[in-house]
Amino acid sequence: MCGIWALFGSDECLSVQCLSAMKIAHRGPDAFRFENVNGFTNCCFGFHRLAVVDQLYGMQPIRVKKFPYLWLCYNGEIYNFKQLQKQFGFDFQTLVDGEVILHLYNRGGIEQTASMLDGVFAFILLDTANRKVFLARDTYGVRPLFKVLTDDGFLGVCSEAKGLINLKHSTSLCSKVEPFLPGHYEVLDLKPSGKVASVELVKFHSCKDEPFHVACDTVEALPSAGFDLETVKSNIRILFENAVRKRLMAHRRIGCLLSGGLDSSLVAAVLLKLMKEININYPLQTFAIGMENSPDLLAARKVAAHIGSEHHEVILNTEEGIQAIEEVIFSLETYDITTIRASIGMYLVSKYIRKKTDSVVIFSGEGSDELTQGYIYFHKAPSPEEAAEESERLLKELYLFDVLRADRTTAAHGLELRVPFLDHRFTSYYLSLPTELRIPKNGIEKYLLRLSFEDSNLLPKEILWRPKEAFSDGIASVKKSWFSILQDYIDQQVDDLLLEKAAEKYPFNPPKTKESYYYRQIFEKHYSGRSSWLPHYWMPRWVKATDPSARTLKHYKSATQE
Repeated sequence: MCGIWALFGSDECLSVQCLSAMKIAHRGPDAFRFENVNGFTNCCFGFHRLAVVDQLYGMQPIRVKKFPYLWLCYNGEIYNFKQLQKQFGFDFQTLVDGEVILHLYNRGGIEQTASMLDGVFAFILLDTANRKVFLARDTYGVRPLFKVLTDDGFLGVCSEAKGLINLKHSTSLCSKVEPFLPGHYEVLDLKPSGKVASVELVKFHSCKDEPFHVACDTVEALPSAGFDLETVKSNIRILFENAVRKRLMAHRRIGCLLSGGLDSSLVAAVLLKLMKEININYPLQTFAIGMENSPDLLAARKVAAHIGSEHHEVILNTEEGIQAIEEVIFSLETYDITTIRASIGMYLVSKYIRKKTDSVVIFSGEGSDELTQGYIYFHKAPSPEEAAEESERLLKELYLFDVLRADRTTAAHGLELRVPFLDHRFTSYYLSLPTELRIPKNGIEKYLLRLSFEDSNLLPKEILWRPKEAFSDGIASVKKSWFSILQDYIDQQVDDLLLEKAAEKYPFNPPKTKESYYYRQIFEKHYSGRSSWLPHYWMPRWVKATDPSARTLKHYKSATQE
């Protein structure tokens, strides 16, 4: 996890512009480099490093003797770099996984490069010999990337939008700072002036398609095909374990967030099992946050005892959570209600990890709810086909919601996030399964995933079959949800008259509640006029929901009252 930043065709003094690069310093607390491009005095790269792989030679932009005309700035991890090196006979100059991007590009161009990378990434690749700039981002947008391109060809690129919004330019800088789309690469021509012109934006991978890099995976072919239940369960276990195993690539200590829900518990259990197998000689640290005796704390305690992790509990108090709201919104760059609610706990537990431990590479369970139809409202899906379509929609929008939350809350404290549920191979296999296999069954969401691990003894049965609990709700007590606590506080902060006129003040995505108005005010304070970064609020489907919390849905109420 790092912070990348680059400018092409700047009219302003680069020493002034580089102040914007410092806005993302939190993403790379270990080192910083600012480098001009030879022959292009108005083009430069900025890089904040969190040293996880090759601590000696991992600074960026990466340049190697073999390709002196290539410059690479990337944020991410390429899990199959050694397999690619072996398959194509690449001669690496460093131990950095990202160096493989230079060799792949030289061998087969940008399309093959983006398609063959098994991992999470956002990168800027400059080819001065052919006067091209390339941008690319992984399938689910696990690693963030923003860009701004003016009409006269000034390009700014950054891991977070906050590194672009204050850039100076001779013409008034168009406000179109926007997220770069996941699963895409863009080709731009580099002119002698240092300015650029976009040539094409190409989608190189969809979540349903089996990735091209399967041939370079540690599990090349599944032992058995077909959709009979036992085969499917076995394949799910094989691919999920493979997804966790490949993510063990690190020279820094590995930890795991553990809410006590199914997803983080499965990740933690498989992670610890594999760490033992490869003789990692330190205990796995797991981290839970919640109010005293909250459902998440109690469940996480049970899981940690079962798997034998070194468990840490962070007790959340109301005042601390409320005080963190503004810095959380600043970090997130969104005003989405449920994203902010869930981010407060994750932000504070990440803060604890950074201050109190030496764990840096942090595993987490993001992506499972979208992939395996884990949200409570999937019980109301009109048909298995519509449920499958909704699952795909959620996966495509992860970069706006849960993946955004997970990246920004951990990156704010210099931690690197790893999310095995969003492994390309695992997700494409799961989405290839018959739609009726993937829906909730017997009143239980994620039924197939639970069933696949039932006989593994990885988790206690009551955890494996624990009903879905939203992270922002599970950290509070059953009697009073976190969202209710927030609403009670905010109710005193926002006047009724302000809410009545909200649609006039904020015509795009107008706030409907005092809570959403409060978040929007803070967002506009830091990112005025950038409301289009959030196309719509996250809300459940097929139910008449007025709030994104699962605890407001009838299914949750009936389940907790039984």
